[in-house]
Amino acid sequence: MASRNFYLQLIFRIIGITLTALLLAFSWSKSWWILLSISVIIFPFQVYSLIHYINRTNRKIAYFFDAIKNEDFTLRFPEKVAIESFKDLNVSLNRVNRLIQEVHLQLQIRERYYQEILKQANIGILTYNEKGHILFSNPTVEKLLNHKPLNHIKQLQQVDQELYLLFSQLKPFDRKLFQLTNEREKTQLAIKSKSISLDEQPLLLVVVQDIHKELDEKETDSWVKLIRVLTHEIMNTITPITSISDSVLRYFVGKDGRIIEKQLDSEQMVNAAKGLEVIKEQGSNLMEFVQSYRTFLNVPEPDKTLANAQNLLEKVKLLLPPSKTSQNLEVTIQVQPKELEFFLDEKQITQVLVNLGKNAVQSLEGHENGKIVLWAGTGPNGKKYIQVWDNGPGIPEDLINEIFVPFFTTKNSGTGIGLSLSKQILQLHGGSLNVRSVPNKETVFTLDF
Repeated sequence: MASRNFYLQLIFRIIGITLTALLLAFSWSKSWWILLSISVIIFPFQVYSLIHYINRTNRKIAYFFDAIKNEDFTLRFPEKVAIESFKDLNVSLNRVNRLIQEVHLQLQIRERYYQEILKQANIGILTYNEKGHILFSNPTVEKLLNHKPLNHIKQLQQVDQELYLLFSQLKPFDRKLFQLTNEREKTQLAIKSKSISLDEQPLLLVVVQDIHKELDEKETDSWVKLIRVLTHEIMNTITPITSISDSVLRYFVGKDGRIIEKQLDSEQMVNAAKGLEVIKEQGSNLMEFVQSYRTFLNVPEPDKTLANAQNLLEKVKLLLPPSKTSQNLEVTIQVQPKELEFFLDEKQITQVLVNLGKNAVQSLEGHENGKIVLWAGTGPNGKKYIQVWDNGPGIPEDLINEIFVPFFTTKNSGTGIGLSLSKQILQLHGGSLNVRSVPNKETVFTLDF
């Protein structure tokens, strides 16, 4: 409607200018000076009116598009005007302005919605351009890469030089694994990349995920299956030995515990009875040994309650065995803040801490000025943790990845189940058990909750 009225107004004005021009020429030829004077006055006015009309409409449309470009939706055109064509045009522009405003608001709502999803995602997401400028990074990727805020990939040099080199050389559709080590733990990162385009600008979309926990769980599941097989086979072998040895003893030992002499001489019967007793004893010991592994398979779900950190660590300190050779062994407790509490199964976590503490005590045997620190606190990310620190000989680098494997032990005695059982308990709590060791300086076991 507005367009039609505009063209009608334009046609009428052009026709008026044409008629005035003809009248001007006719008056000049007839020497009608009065009519000629009137025509000379009217003609410029009509031309000016036409130019003003066209420019007015053009300026109005230009203002409208400038406002849209600047996302200014407050522009309103008056709808109560004398000229009908202007009224229709203004109504149409206002209607288009409202429609664009509604679309813009819907896009903003969707953008905030998607940004919130990305912020809450458990995987890290970031995008950067060819110059390394990071356009977007969610909190998860800042946490995984241990740097905040992220504005350029060169900032990763402060975290790890190799990590920066990896990102600087990353190509579309690359898949990389990277182990990031900080002061408290090691993080296994899976990094995937994909090329995208935004406003004709090529970008690299990178997804970063911590797969350390998934790897630990899969590793634990694999060992659980292996242990089930081992316990089944060992029990099938040991049970008949124990049963048979007990039955044989009944032929040679009476109810009163005395040896029954039949055919065999006394010395032979005594030796046979003692041998059978040894078989039975060894069989029972082996069954107890297997039973210790069974506990790894049957850890109950944690019965969590609130526990005061100070009281928990005081109890663990009392349960630690004294050192046999270290006279100056010092065990201290540090809790920050003092009122720190944990939501956990106190019995299970006490078992874990006592096991770690015993290992620390054993590692300090013969060590002068041995120290053990039981530390509880809250990390920068708000997560609570407990640490068992000692200044013993540490764990060799080639063994540190093996200590959590069931059956593995460096001691002359022991089942090698303690650390793997402790790790499973932490997984049932939704946390993790990590170790950091510097040979001949320190060893730190960290329970993250």
